[in-house]
Amino acid sequence: MVYPARKHALKTLEKLVELLPGSDKAKPQIILLAGSVTPYRNDTDREMVFRQESNFNYLSDCNVPSSYLLLTVTPASLESSSLSLFIPKAEPADIMWSVPPPSLEAARQSYDAAYVGHTEELSKAISEALVSYPNAILHTLPSASPLFPELAAKYTELAKGSPTATVTDVYLLPALHKARLIKTAEEIELIRKANQISSRAHEVVMRVLGNGVRGLDRPKEAGVDRPLLPGEWLIEKEAEAEAIFVASCRREGAVHQAYLPIVAASTRASTLHYCCNDKEFAWGPVKPHDHENSDKLTAAGEHDLHPQVLLIDAGCEWDCYASDITRTMPVGNGGKFTPEARAIYELVLEMQKLSFQALKPGLHWDAIQLLCHRTLVQGFQRLGIFKNPNSPGSGSWNSEEAILASGVSSAFFPHGVGHSLGMDVHDVPSASKPAANTTIGKGLELGHEDFYTYLRLRLPLEEGMIVTVEPGCYFSPHLLAPVRDSRHIDHAVLKRYEAVGGIRIEDVVLITKDGHENLTTVRSDVEWIEGVCSGKL
Repeated sequence: MVYPARKHALKTLEKLVELLPGSDKAKPQIILLAGSVTPYRNDTDREMVFRQESNFNYLSDCNVPSSYLLLTVTPASLESSSLSLFIPKAEPADIMWSVPPPSLEAARQSYDAAYVGHTEELSKAISEALVSYPNAILHTLPSASPLFPELAAKYTELAKGSPTATVTDVYLLPALHKARLIKTAEEIELIRKANQISSRAHEVVMRVLGNGVRGLDRPKEAGVDRPLLPGEWLIEKEAEAEAIFVASCRREGAVHQAYLPIVAASTRASTLHYCCNDKEFAWGPVKPHDHENSDKLTAAGEHDLHPQVLLIDAGCEWDCYASDITRTMPVGNGGKFTPEARAIYELVLEMQKLSFQALKPGLHWDAIQLLCHRTLVQGFQRLGIFKNPNSPGSGSWNSEEAILASGVSSAFFPHGVGHSLGMDVHDVPSASKPAANTTIGKGLELGHEDFYTYLRLRLPLEEGMIVTVEPGCYFSPHLLAPVRDSRHIDHAVLKRYEAVGGIRIEDVVLITKDGHENLTTVRSDVEWIEGVCSGKL
């Protein structure tokens, strides 16, 4: 598959011209981007793993550090745009210490660019473009932002010194985000590949857990004078689950994780972006504040594994394109959920399934958010966590609509049900969540404003968008503190469920002409999850 850099450039230019003021639409446009540089560990000279800046990669597919991109066009003929790449020249030290940049000949065969040269040619190329395109507007990414590679001032000064050219960093990033929001067929296949690899990695973790339940574990420690081999590994702490997940992705060729994995056991699963991944599984009774314990949660000597959940939110990248999958699995109890954990898991799965059924182009994402809150309220009423009008001492003030209007469900489901996904895991934020929400004045039922505080996507869905669908339910002491006196909650019933910690189920879906396609292949139904985690499947 040839990466469609020219197609992406054309999409970006179209969005760019749409954003420009009327007087500037007819002017020549020049885009100048700097690629990422090789990162180093602190003040050492040891390279860290390189990852290209997303916008630069979108327009070039060039993964050579310290490269530059120059794109020129006249609005009268966008398809006549010219894309030039400038890569560093290989130096003797590069060859000795690291992997050198490709030769110009190799780069010309690899990248969809009209011209490929060395970086020392860039100043001359900019000057020539300014002469060839009088009154041009030179576009860059936001110059003061630490989110993007630094563009040396000597390059923009060439345009500032021109009597007719202007320089702006206002329009390029929004144009790129709008172009990246709808995926090309080639991008969809890259995201599909990332999700396939990550789906297998999630299943690998579950199967290792299942092997431990079946007793297919390591040889007895006594007398063992060699390291344990991968087939002998057990998962008894979060770090081991993370290591197995990352190793599974890496052995399939995925260099990067799309984000730092979230691997949270027991009540720590109630922390949405838990990042420690350094605790052992809970042994013995789990106390309300165990998630705050910075020490091991183990007992000396013989101990029993307390039934708990293990929440893994993790996904790899494939050629700069992300996946984002969450699975929550049972640990202890023979690889089966406790009755309370199973009830919450099935409720979250219902939230996701109803969301899937509603997905289609034209549906506003806010409607999915409200659907999930409504489903959670109904489920909590069935379980008795929320009172219902038929409960003793209750009335209409405990109706489904009254509970929704109170916003109390936000304490249990505080985050957005999903976000755009692409080259970045939380993709194109300026295009995904516009400053002016398009639900206003559209007659869409919204519910309580707290439902949308952390929502990263607030748009009508379009064919070609890729989004995550990730409902969850959490019993976080911090989130529950403000609702401890809520009259909608049966606090005695709630207490039985708090040890569950948190449940989240997340898949990546493509919005299609008639609905959606789930790009995540690892299953999430209870029977399969328990079958694998118990070692029976």
